[in-house]
Amino acid sequence: MKKLQLQKKLLQKGEEISHQMEKYNIAEYISILNNPKRYLMINFLAGLARGFGIAVGFTILGAVVVYFLQRVMLLNLPVIGDFIAEIVKLVQQNM
Repeated sequence: MKKLQLQKKLLQKGEEISHQMEKYNIAEYISILNNPKRYLMINFLAGLARGFGIAVGFTILGAVVVYFLQRVMLLNLPVIGDFIAEIVKLVQQNM
């Protein structure tokens, strides 16, 4: 009787593992790892996308910072205003 229960538990655990492997696409992941050309291409494209995203994000962030600094410069704060004005002038000269 104990062997039958143990076999049922093992069968149930095997089915659970099978469902989890299907859920996480383990077979597709292993097929990608077995094909080096496809693996390199996927990683190359992912790197390009990350680099493009970083460049666009940094450009937008830089524009927001420069805009904010220009607005602070217009407030004519004594110490900070001169420092920010110098930074904005340098940025505008390089554009």
